[in-house]
This record gives sequence, structure tokens and C-alpha cells, in this order.
Amino acid sequence: MNDVQRSTEVSLAEAHASVPIPQMGPWWKRWFAIAGPALMVSVGYMDPGNWATDLAGGSRYGYRLIWVLLMSNIMAVLLQSLSLRLGLVTRRDLAQASRAAYPKLITIILYILAEIAITACDLAEVIGSAIALQLLFHLPLAWGVLLTGLDVLILLLLMHWGIRKLEAVVVALVATIGTAFFIEIVLAGPDWSGVASGFVPSLPDPGALFIALGILGATVMPHNLYLHSSLVQTRRVEDNPRALRKALKWNNIDSAVSLNLAFFVNAAILIMAAAVFYTAGYREIAEIQDAHRLLEPLLGTTIAPIAFAIALLASGQSSTITGTLAGQIVMEGYLNLRIRPWLRRLLTRLLAMVPALVAIWWHGERATGGLLVLSQVVLSLQLPFAIIPLVHFASDRKTMREFVVKRWVQVAGWVTVVLITGLNVKLVWDQVLSWRGEAGESAWLLDLAVLPLSLGLSLVLLYLVAQPLVQRYLTFRRQLVGVHAALPTELPTLGEAQPYRRIGIALDFSGGEEQLLEEAARVAAIGGSPEIFLLHILESPAARFLGLESGDSEAGEDRDRLQQYAAQLEKAGFTVHWALGAGNPARELARLANERDLDLIILGGHGHRGLKDLLYGTTTEALRHRARARILAIPLR
Repeated sequence: MNDVQRSTEVSLAEAHASVPIPQMGPWWKRWFAIAGPALMVSVGYMDPGNWATDLAGGSRYGYRLIWVLLMSNIMAVLLQSLSLRLGLVTRRDLAQASRAAYPKLITIILYILAEIAITACDLAEVIGSAIALQLLFHLPLAWGVLLTGLDVLILLLLMHWGIRKLEAVVVALVATIGTAFFIEIVLAGPDWSGVASGFVPSLPDPGALFIALGILGATVMPHNLYLHSSLVQTRRVEDNPRALRKALKWNNIDSAVSLNLAFFVNAAILIMAAAVFYTAGYREIAEIQDAHRLLEPLLGTTIAPIAFAIALLASGQSSTITGTLAGQIVMEGYLNLRIRPWLRRLLTRLLAMVPALVAIWWHGERATGGLLVLSQVVLSLQLPFAIIPLVHFASDRKTMREFVVKRWVQVAGWVTVVLITGLNVKLVWDQVLSWRGEAGESAWLLDLAVLPLSLGLSLVLLYLVAQPLVQRYLTFRRQLVGVHAALPTELPTLGEAQPYRRIGIALDFSGGEEQLLEEAARVAAIGGSPEIFLLHILESPAARFLGLESGDSEAGEDRDRLQQYAAQLEKAGFTVHWALGAGNPARELARLANERDLDLIILGGHGHRGLKDLLYGTTTEALRHRARARILAIPLR
């Protein structure tokens, strides 16, 4: 994990370090400047998926699952504190840190799983917003689902205003949700002694585990861990230990306050469901529409269903904002791929709209409740793939330096990992056994589909747990085993060194370019006034398919950067050329170098070792077999 260092590649570039933090003045001004990221994250804990699980839990089991909400909230506070610490200390979000630490295959798997989690979350937002539109304006559910695609325009407008304006809109939506459920609780008049007994852990029957995992997935949402590690970087924090300590302190306070507010909202939904529906004997409230329909006759007032529907719409729209940001962070972090925000939003929304429309068309409008709960269970199943890397990164001293988390926090983090993973394994096992029983003689087809997938994901989990331990073991072994041959009795006579004529510098624009240019200038200063060639390979999907004719924005930006570096070196008195390639980095670098008859290629160190080299190799290793020039690899700080 020691290759996850402070990054020069920023997360959410359009908002990075855009909010200054005053160093002087009253404490509340610093609090006001820092507050915001955690509230944006807490919105994900109030989305329509939470409503479905809380309503199902409260109506079916009364107050007895409140302890699941409390446990989930404690886990969320712990994991979000690790997430914000990673972002502030390393200046990398969780996706960027994972891409730097793991092989490409593992990175792609983690990216796919993260996208599944975001799609599941967006599915809940689509259905929730559509239901709210139906309840308020009697709009057919399918039309409401289609209408949610237009929130792309709303989000783009909010992003254009800036991150603080976006946070203000979210605050207003959260206040709307909180006010609505304060009204609901006052009208419901719950049994507070029953509420207190609900904090005692229990699972009344096997079905309660499914609901409990849905609550867990809806509360400790995996995409919010990516989101928080990025949003804290929107604050302009000075790069020194004292400023970092202050930022960590205030952000942890902000996180605890915001997440506990979200806990009270979730608890209010479950308590309202228990007080209104469970008490009245309505034990199977699986649909949000049913809850809305029954509120007026059970509470005897028209304001209750109206407040309920308005809060649901606010919940769906506020969650849409954070879900979109999380999708952008995951794609940019794992793939280093930036696409236009409206296109990213539209893609995510389409992936959620399709299953919603199919379910409505196939099963009717009554299928939305089960789909909402299922989406939250999917989120829970993705959790271990996000929290295991997070706990590893936050516990690694070389990554976090003096800001590494304390031992008891590490233990609490791993207890959380074991608990969540264990519950997920039990849920999957029970569900597969149930499916096999229903399949009868066709059970072997189910085994053929499920077993390889389960085995593959289990191996990925084992790799995530063991990789840092294996890496440390291999480092220790290298220190013990001698690898040098005996010295020769006589050294050969050394002739006069010949200066290089043509020096190539491979730039990938992931940080450290100044070090490479400095090294090239040092080599060139030895003598001979060599020519310097700046080389860069485009790796975007468009460039890989269409080559240099792709015309995408990345190609234009990279040309501009090469020209700027060339101008700097020319001012220093060097003869400079630059060239772009597209496709496989090693193959294209070798082609450019051989065509220009380079004597030396200077490139940055790859930053990984041990098992990672065995799994997917290095550009340097592949390049030295293809290029005729000498190769000098510079370790980048």
C-alpha cells in the first residue's frame, strides 16, 4: 500500500480546493466553511431506498429493528471518518487510491462493482421520485420514471453555480425532509417505551435478516465512501501537519453531526411506520404508495400524506445530486476517464430507468417496493469491496504518515468488515438455497451460473484482504535473501563516455512531469547539445479505436500541454520536438523512439512491485524489449 502517496491528480477538478477556509476569526466561520461535504454524503442515507427498507421494517416488525439503524449509523460514522481522512491526507479519493494500489484486473472489477452500486442507488432515486410525482400530481408511474431523466438539466445548472450553491440546495431539501417527518411523528404519537426496547438487538424471523441487510446497505452506502473522500478536497487546506489536523477535527465533527441527523430521519420513518401501520395491524406495507394511501385514514388528517409525498420528492432529488457526483468520481478515479457531466448523468440515469420500466411493465406498479428493497440489498453486497481497501489505506503508516488511524480504530474497522461480510455471506447462502429448492431438477443450471460468480468474487475479497500482507512479506524476503553475484577479480577498463544525441521523455500526465524534465536537462547538460523529444501516448477509448484522428478533448488538451513543456525547455536553450501516439503505451513509445533514432528514453517509475508486476507487468519492462534506445526510469515522488 506504500504506493498510495499524495497525488498531483485532483479529484472533482472543477470544484477542487475551490472553498477557502479562514485561518483567523471566530470558530463558527471555520465551521461554516468546512461544513457541507458530510451533509451532501448524509443525503444518501435519506434516499427513497431507505424509505422502502424503513417502512418495511417498521410495518412488519414494529420498533424491533431500530437497533439495526443505530448499528448501521455507528458503522457509517466510522467508515466516513476513514474516508475523509484518506481524502485530506493523501489528496486522493478512494477510487484513485485503489487504482494506484491494485493491479489493472482488480481495478476494473472494483470499478464495475462500484458502478453496480451507483446504478442500484440511482434505481431507488428514479422509483422514489416517480412515486412522489404520482402521489402529488397523479402522474402514471412509467411517465414519472421517464420524467426523472430531465433532472440532468437541473443538475448541470446547479453545478454551474458552484459547489457551495449546490450544498445550499441540498441543505434546503434535507430541511424539507426533516420538517415533514417531524410533522409525521407528532401526528403518529409513537409508544416511546416500545421505541426504547427496539434498541435491544434481535431478529424476529429469517425474513428480518433480508430487511436488516437492506437497512444496512441503505445506510452504509458504498458509493458515499468514494464521494466523501473527494468532497473534502473541495476545501482549500494548507499542506502542513497543523492545518491538516485542524481540518480532520472539523470534518469529523461535521461528519458525526450530519450522519446523526440522517439517523434521526431514518429512525423517524421506521417509528412512524411502526406507530401507524404495525399498531393498526397493517404488517405488509411493501409499497410506498400503500403507506401514503393509509396515512390519511389512520391519522385522520390530510396534511400527513401531503408532507409524506413532498419529503419523498425532496429525498429523490437530493440523492440524485450526490449519486451523480459519486458516479463521476468513480469513473474518473478508477479509469482516469473524464466525460462530459451531462453524458455521465444520462448514462447513469438510463441504466437505472431501464430496469424500473421493465419491472413496471412486467409486474405492474405494485412491484416498486420489492425493487426498492432489492436495490438496497445490492448496495449492501457491494460494501466489502469498498470498505476493505478503505480500512487498509487508512491503517497504512507509509500512506497516511503521522495521520494513520489509531489501533483501536483499525480494530473497529476490521470488526465492521467481518460483520458486514458475514451477514452478506449468510444472505447469499440462504437465498441460493431457496432458489435451488424452487428450481427442483433444474437446480444444476443455477449452480452453473451462481457458483463461478460467487467463487470469483470471494477470491477478489481474499485478494483485497491479503494483498498488503503478502506485499510486506515479499519485501521482507527480499531483504533477507542475497541476490548479488560475486564481484569480478578485475574491473574492465572504462572508456570516455559519449554524450547522448537524441533524448526522449515519456510523459503520461499523471504527475511528476517536472522531475522527468529536470532529469532530462541534467543529462543533456553533460555535453553534445542533444535534441529533446517529448512523447505522450493517448489511452482514451476513442484514441485507442480511432488513433490520433479521434479528435476528443483529451487529445487537444494533451497537445497543448506538450507544447507548453516544449516552450519551457526552448526558453532554457534546448532544441525540442514533441510527438503524440495512441494505443498501447509500450508499443507506441517504442515506435516513436525507433522512428526518431533516440539514444535514451527517460520515463517515470511505475510505482508498483511484487505480485503486481507478476499480474500485469510494467511499461518499462515491455518497452525495453521493443525500443533500441537505452532506458532510464526515474522514481517519481
